[in-house]
Amino acid sequence: MVEIIQKDGTWTFDGEALRLTPGRDRNVGLLRRTLGELVLPLQALAGISFEQGKKAGRLRLRLRDGADPLLLAAGGRLTEPHDPYQLTVEPDRHGVAEYFTEEVRTALLLDQVPAGPVTEYLLPGPSVPLSVSAGDGTVSFDGERVRLEWNWKTEDAKAAAGTRTLALTDLTAVEWQPASGLENGHLRFVARHAPTKAPAKYDPNSVELWGFKKDPLMALVAAAVQARLPHPAAPAGDVVAPGEPETGPQPAPTPSGDDHDALLRRLRELGELHRSGVLTDEEFTLAKQAILKNM
Repeated sequence: MVEIIQKDGTWTFDGEALRLTPGRDRNVGLLRRTLGELVLPLQALAGISFEQGKKAGRLRLRLRDGADPLLLAAGGRLTEPHDPYQLTVEPDRHGVAEYFTEEVRTALLLDQVPAGPVTEYLLPGPSVPLSVSAGDGTVSFDGERVRLEWNWKTEDAKAAAGTRTLALTDLTAVEWQPASGLENGHLRFVARHAPTKAPAKYDPNSVELWGFKKDPLMALVAAAVQARLPHPAAPAGDVVAPGEPETGPQPAPTPSGDDHDALLRRLRELGELHRSGVLTDEEFTLAKQAILKNM
């Protein structure tokens, strides 16, 4: 096991997964502190780098496209203090950071982890229920329904419609856009039968964001919803909207030797996620059964 401890946080690698724990330093963003510890399976990682600077260095993890619902929902717009996959490294720990980088790279090479995109989420996303107040409203998500409630800052035309409830089965996408400069941001839910192009200020399926402290937490709501929508890169025949019946069981191909080893590694990763509390008993059981069927 290799570990690097900094004010920004602690990263630990045991050969199969990386454990990312945010620090308590004031420079750690609210989103990272709220998200808490992350357990990142090696299979979700595309690469790691260490960049030395004059005053401090930086460790960066690059995830495989589509592996993390948070990154997918945020669309690459997480700023530095909120990005859980960056770690500021003090000058006296540059050697440790370089060693940490080599250990992870060696494991990726030995396990022959591909760097390409994936067609299923390899991280579970934020846990629910989840509720965040920011901008002109409060958004709550219990895993099945999104509830939008408005405050005194909401535009009258939008507030007149009252509290909004959207079933997960009616959603096709979720968009999070932070405020930038003079441009306001938003959290928008795209409904299957009621798409809209209206600005977030008037859209009853959107919360308008103005760049205040709690705005980044809306990305957690977006990620929790994204994790429960069909993966956008899944093969067309495998995409089933939540709540819709599947077309029927398909025969599973017999795994090769390499596939069998990959399934075993996946089982170990699930066990680690379960022991660390990232997966509930029910989520772990369902995921394990799905893997065992392919073995």
